[in-house]
Amino acid sequence: MSLGVLFNTDRLDHQGLRTYAQRVESLGYESLWLPELFTRDPFSTAAFLLAHTSSLKLATGIANIYGRDPVATVTAASTLQEFSDGRFLLGLGVSNAGLNQARGHQWSPPVPRLSNYLERMSQVKMTTTQCPFPVYVAAHGPQMLRLAGTRSDGANTYLMPLAHAKQARSALDDKTLNTMLFCLAEPDPTVARQTARKAVAYYMGLDYYHRAWRGLGYTDSDFADGGSDRLIDDLFAWGTMEEIRARIQAQYAAGASRVIVIPAGAGLGGQPDWNLLEALGN
Repeated sequence: MSLGVLFNTDRLDHQGLRTYAQRVESLGYESLWLPELFTRDPFSTAAFLLAHTSSLKLATGIANIYGRDPVATVTAASTLQEFSDGRFLLGLGVSNAGLNQARGHQWSPPVPRLSNYLERMSQVKMTTTQCPFPVYVAAHGPQMLRLAGTRSDGANTYLMPLAHAKQARSALDDKTLNTMLFCLAEPDPTVARQTARKAVAYYMGLDYYHRAWRGLGYTDSDFADGGSDRLIDDLFAWGTMEEIRARIQAQYAAGASRVIVIPAGAGLGGQPDWNLLEALGN
């Protein structure tokens, strides 16, 4: 059972970032996932952290296909895989219309666009050493999950309840399923839900998450006022460490190949919740 970590490290300088990766490695985590937002490039960051770790896998979680063409993605991923002796994982996705339009890109239907991108990646032939690397597609809906299952090594899911993991496992057959799970060491339900709503406020306004959640039985009332208690409780593993561990184990039981912990918490000054990560690691 592989356990990874994803955390927004924008507030860490390069020394803090290096310490963060080395500490995650020392705690026994298998992989570290790097989001792509508007700050550090995930491939360059992965190269830096691969050079300062020895066993930890570094992954893009996720790299936006609008930001680079297939040749650039293949050459970057192959180079990182070669120089790290096989410790690089490529997570790919389409992000969303608003973020891509803010970058000056013209949005197009996500499934055919990603399908074409993966096809073009498969045709890239480097003139130097070309190292194979695993490719995981960010997928929630049935069409994207089918694409992940047929054209990649598996799927990454984000902000999905346990029921979605079961559906994703069925769609992916024996391919890898990486489920990203917000974890919050807070037993007080009022505090936990307030913290969770702040963490997912941006996503509560995105229609494609609404569509995915509706397909799992949630209604528009679950998306109002920052998210209903029912939805928040299903998306966040909050409570005691025993309860959080049980939620992680439930992901594996539902078919997850790898659970990627997102350590949430308030007032941590840009740092992850190390108490939580230490309790879950090793």
